[in-house]
Amino acid sequence: MPRTGRLTTAATTLAAISLLATACTGGAGAAADDDPKADVTLTFWHGWSAPGEVKAIEENIARFEKAHPNIKVKVTGNMTDDKINQALRAGGDKAPDVVSSFTTDSVGKFCNSGAFADLNPFLAKSGVDKTKVFPKTLLEYTQFKGNQCTLPLLNDAYGLVYNKTAFAAAGITEPPKTWSQFVADAQTLTKTSGDTYEQLGVMPTFHGYETTPMRLAAQWSPTYFGADGKSNLAKDPAFAKMLTAQKDLVAKLGGYEKLERFRAGFGDEWSAEHPFHKGLVAMQVDGEWRAAMAKEAGVGFEIGTAPLPVPDDQVDDYGKGYVSGTVMGIASASHRQNAAWELVKYMTTDTEAVVAFANAIHNVPSTLAALDSPALQVTPEFKTFLDIARHPKSNTTPAQADGGTYQLTLQDFAYKTEKGDVADLPAGLAETDRQIDTDIAKAQ
Repeated sequence: MPRTGRLTTAATTLAAISLLATACTGGAGAAADDDPKADVTLTFWHGWSAPGEVKAIEENIARFEKAHPNIKVKVTGNMTDDKINQALRAGGDKAPDVVSSFTTDSVGKFCNSGAFADLNPFLAKSGVDKTKVFPKTLLEYTQFKGNQCTLPLLNDAYGLVYNKTAFAAAGITEPPKTWSQFVADAQTLTKTSGDTYEQLGVMPTFHGYETTPMRLAAQWSPTYFGADGKSNLAKDPAFAKMLTAQKDLVAKLGGYEKLERFRAGFGDEWSAEHPFHKGLVAMQVDGEWRAAMAKEAGVGFEIGTAPLPVPDDQVDDYGKGYVSGTVMGIASASHRQNAAWELVKYMTTDTEAVVAFANAIHNVPSTLAALDSPALQVTPEFKTFLDIARHPKSNTTPAQADGGTYQLTLQDFAYKTEKGDVADLPAGLAETDRQIDTDIAKAQ
């Protein structure tokens, strides 16, 4: 199961991280005076829980311990941000030294609160030039205001997964590159049956699994915040254009109510009952894991992958997409920070370690060297997402002091827009900006 499959609900996660912001546990690097060559046992918490994922972590830790015989690592899996928060607040020997989190959106709070140590001094001390190790976009979502309190640990890229067999039957010879082509293909691939669907070209509503406003907005290359730090939704035409295009697609595929009735019968996103697996939808906005999961589900059709379409006036940027990923950091309260850094450095920058982990759990590698490694197992379907991760115009949602609250605010507004409950889009975006600015001011 991929990283995003085990996230708690956004509201629950952000509530946990909000509590974490009050648990400022010492300045970054304040305890970084331990001897990394001394015999020591580190505590490492992560969120993976599936047997194959846990095995992959254990194998990486075993390789690390072999290379660092003085450092032992006690690993605890299936840890949520809520559990991490509670442990960091409590402190003491039971708190983790090293933490891995699925919640990229929490980085702003992790950095802003001082819960995680700034890794810049460790990078400098080790002679690691982060700009030459990690793709630019990944560095953007792992730091906040110059505080590199986390580093990337694998990567998720989002694109289009499609049913090649259904495409061929409909006379479509290639995946859509522009939004207008996407709309036309979605209509062509849609087969109605009474007041429902036999096959839907794509589920366009924002409740449809990975089809979030942030995933789609990435194709318009948005600027979430202006140079003054204020929310920029109303000023950047990208957001209005994306919301208008999505609402138009919803209308052309039967309207919000009809689509939502159909969606209500969908199976779990992480099971064999996913509607793409069952042929109920011909195209799916999804991550690098979907093709492999569909094959494991035993689908009876050929699978294709491609970047998401771009606006018609940005066709030269085709190939870009939304990227995010797992992050790894060191607890500021740890008294073993130098030893902890050895573990973080190994798992996030060692090419062999990154490639082995990526191969094991089918995520995109998070270093430039690993992306180009001949040891990386690459299928044609997976290569699409590697290319999206490399694309210079791929982008992400920026870290903020309120974590991902601003994204929830945008998402709530997008829900209202697609339902037809927003009469004045510019005014609604301006009001959303004001709410976002208020929330961020409170978090700082």
